[in-house]
Amino acid sequence: MRWLTRFAAFTTIAASLASCVHTSPRLPYPVARTTNQLDHYASGAVPDPYRWLEDDNAPETKAWVAAENQVTFAFLDRIPQRTALRERLTKLWNYERYGAPSKHGRRYFFSKNDGLQNQSVLYTMESLAAKPRVLLDPNTLSPDGTVALSGQAVSDDGNLLAYGLATAGSDWQEWKVRDVRTGQDRPDRIQWVKFSGASWTKDGQGFFYSRYDAPTEATKLTKVNYFQKLYYHRLGTPQSEDRLTYERPDHKDWGFSGDVTDDGHYLIITVSQGTDRKNRVFYRDLTQPDAKAVELLNDFDAQ
Repeated sequence: MRWLTRFAAFTTIAASLASCVHTSPRLPYPVARTTNQLDHYASGAVPDPYRWLEDDNAPETKAWVAAENQVTFAFLDRIPQRTALRERLTKLWNYERYGAPSKHGRRYFFSKNDGLQNQSVLYTMESLAAKPRVLLDPNTLSPDGTVALSGQAVSDDGNLLAYGLATAGSDWQEWKVRDVRTGQDRPDRIQWVKFSGASWTKDGQGFFYSRYDAPTEATKLTKVNYFQKLYYHRLGTPQSEDRLTYERPDHKDWGFSGDVTDDGHYLIITVSQGTDRKNRVFYRDLTQPDAKAVELLNDFDAQ
């Protein structure tokens, strides 16, 4: 019946908020200045008076956000039930939990959270009777906790871990490779990855992943990304030498995911388009170096 307890807690805070809204004077929101910005299209001019707020690094934008936060938290801090709710929810969430284990080679891998950790810790074991060893603790990746583990892939022999990191909630990921035997990172560094995992070849010499062309510093957080490409990264080589595996210059909004089959014979290329639930399925014969991708299911009519 834990869900009933949580529901009751949230109902209490909702009632408190409603009470504050009805009894509080009008909140003094900061004024956001307007401009005469106009965007001209074929159908006419469209005003965008708050365009300046899109520059989140501008001093004026930061000052406006700080003023907004001051109003918000001044309101929230007056809710008397917040302390009790925080204590109750903390108690409810403070329990040890595990992720499903997997076996790669002779090693076992699983995640564990002691209850209140922001991110679960990845462990490995040499055997079922061995003591678990911390392989990667994402809680230690940054002092302020803004670096998150965004993906992971273990090689078939269990010796290598490819893992993705995302900073400050960005969709951009940077992938690294950790030697499971030593717990140390290799020099491999993969950048400008977005909406992609990693899939190892059976020889453990590298993995497939998808990325975009490197953006400029000015546009990396604002520009729409098109023309995703599927690459193969060979361990020990710089990213500039990664082999382009598949691209579609004729379809700028197609996205790709490459997955090696269990026997290592084929690369399955899943093709997505935006956020649509449907997809296409292509494949490539990995035993033939110059093999072209075969468009197996290309109607985009199902998932």
